[in-house]
Amino acid sequence: MNKLSDRINQLSESQTIAMARKARELKAQGVDIISLSLGEPDFHTPQAVKEAAKKAIDADFSYYTHVSGYVELREAISRKFKRDNGLDYSAEQIVVSTGAKQSIANIVLSMINPGDEVIIPAPYWVSYVEVVKLAEGVPVFVHAGIEQDFKITAAQLKNAISAKTRMLIFSTPCNPTGSIYTSAELKAMAEVLRDYPELYVLSDEIYEHINFVGKHESLAQFDFIKDQVITVNGVSKSFAMTGWRVGYIGAPLWIAKACDKMQGQITSATCSIAQKAAHAAMELAPSSIFPMRDQFRKRRDLVLDLMKQIPGLKANTPQGAFYVFPDVQYYFGKTDGGTVIRNGTDLCTYLLEKAHVALVPGKAFGNDDCIRFSYATSEDKLREALLRMKKALSDLK
Repeated sequence: MNKLSDRINQLSESQTIAMARKARELKAQGVDIISLSLGEPDFHTPQAVKEAAKKAIDADFSYYTHVSGYVELREAISRKFKRDNGLDYSAEQIVVSTGAKQSIANIVLSMINPGDEVIIPAPYWVSYVEVVKLAEGVPVFVHAGIEQDFKITAAQLKNAISAKTRMLIFSTPCNPTGSIYTSAELKAMAEVLRDYPELYVLSDEIYEHINFVGKHESLAQFDFIKDQVITVNGVSKSFAMTGWRVGYIGAPLWIAKACDKMQGQITSATCSIAQKAAHAAMELAPSSIFPMRDQFRKRRDLVLDLMKQIPGLKANTPQGAFYVFPDVQYYFGKTDGGTVIRNGTDLCTYLLEKAHVALVPGKAFGNDDCIRFSYATSEDKLREALLRMKKALSDLK
């Protein structure tokens, strides 16, 4: 008999990946599915980035690099942190990994012991909880609903801290809600954190440049808690480089060294060619991705306008990323005569089967009253998806 470890048996499958798989299975059967489940830009990697990768291949840049990434890349990331965020991280404080997801895993596995509590504002990105579980930590959820724009307050944060709290993990701009913490909101949180010097923060800023309201604000900008903050970023979202698999952190040196040690026993350095591509991305001016950002803003406005035409979908106005996270409680208890909708998970299943639109249940992100709608696809597909949803939802009585 095959016996898997308790570790893998306790781990949940990523619901975004699971929904994408179901959509692919239906597509393989000839069903016309519009998939709005994955968080992946539908734009192409910038030409300068692709040229850098081609050049690296031709130059035989195909050998192992330093576990944390080759030094010129880390120096470029250091300059990027200073240029875009006003943050001072030396090359030695930067660790480049195989995607920001590995960066997050490195941090949590390096810092969390069994029984340590990790505060996770909900809604949250799906993998935060599972990585904490891998480390045998205890997730502590702090809930923020649509009436709070899905953002926790400094008071909520303070109330969640206990003697066992070791870390806070959050994202801004946020996946799945698109909400962005302002400088004032971050400062209020920082002032709480200052009183707990043994509490560290993983600040996930992967959607930094997909920001519709102006300058991105980093938690580490506040000098009085900078040594408690690990800033996570990468090239997947801002530069349409999901498949290249490059993420990175800026951290206090002792944490960076720990992450290097962890990574050295799991993957070593990420792909050398992808590192060269990421280096080129770091040298690009932030304005180079404004056209993509502006297109996402246009799509957001389109989606919100069309959602207003569907009874019962309650949405706020996301300020970044490329998601809308509508509250769908209006449909709970309704039925089409066969299926009864009890929660967001039921509604997503219903919409996949009846409207052939793939979405992700809010349960995956800590709020089953909502569903996640990704608008990282064409306007034509968005219009068609919302038309199908409107028709299918009208059948629920």
